[in-house]
Amino acid sequence: MFDWLKKRRGAPAIPDGLWQGVLARYPFIAARSPDELARLRDLASRFLAGKEFHGANGLEITDAVALSIAAQAVLPVLNLGLHWYDDFVGIVVHPDEVVARRTLTDEDGVVHHYDEVLAGEAMEGGPVMLNWRDVDTAGETADAGYNVVIHEFIHKIDMRDGQPDGCPPLPSREMRQAWLAAMQSEYTGFREKAIIAERFGGEPPWLDPYGASAIDEFFAVACEAYFVNRERFGRDFAPLLSLFDGFFGAPTVSGEAAS
Repeated sequence: MFDWLKKRRGAPAIPDGLWQGVLARYPFIAARSPDELARLRDLASRFLAGKEFHGANGLEITDAVALSIAAQAVLPVLNLGLHWYDDFVGIVVHPDEVVARRTLTDEDGVVHHYDEVLAGEAMEGGPVMLNWRDVDTAGETADAGYNVVIHEFIHKIDMRDGQPDGCPPLPSREMRQAWLAAMQSEYTGFREKAIIAERFGGEPPWLDPYGASAIDEFFAVACEAYFVNRERFGRDFAPLLSLFDGFFGAPTVSGEAAS
């Protein structure tokens, strides 16, 4: 793996064939402007140079697998900088979703054991876990606003200032309060719609209803859609589109003039 990466010191340019394969598989990346694509390509190369990939359950980490993850992972930090991911090195990739055994102690001290199906997981100060099936099909699931890589790496951004709470690190208390107020308003509306759909047969929300489980999950789910299906996201969550543009930097797409 990464024979091309080992030939030079630092972060060499990604081979054209590998990069073109990524653009063909993920139209939401290919739609970016030439300037942004050049910066994404460079950032993905530097990401690969600084991370360690591990295949689980027999999955082989090929150059294409690693680059597919890297290209999606760096989308949120294109304008923020790669240092936002400097709290971890390892990325573990499973072939498919993982069943994790969980233990929970309730307020009465009773211990409960249960299984949880995971598409991915981000650990504070630790590695990121992904499943290759969802990574590989991210171009097909973009219409639904779904992207497991972006979801887990948004959690990493959220956790940089402690436990995930739906708000990334911001320069001031006032900015944080404004962010959380906007997020809470949209989260409340989304959660109500998800509950009505589940309990009373109402119209299901466009985004993954898992986002209704907690505000930090809503943040991650919303960011998935923001990065892979901006047009639909802007129609459904206009206040968040403006909020996210202010933090991540509004993208330019092919044919647009850079602003």
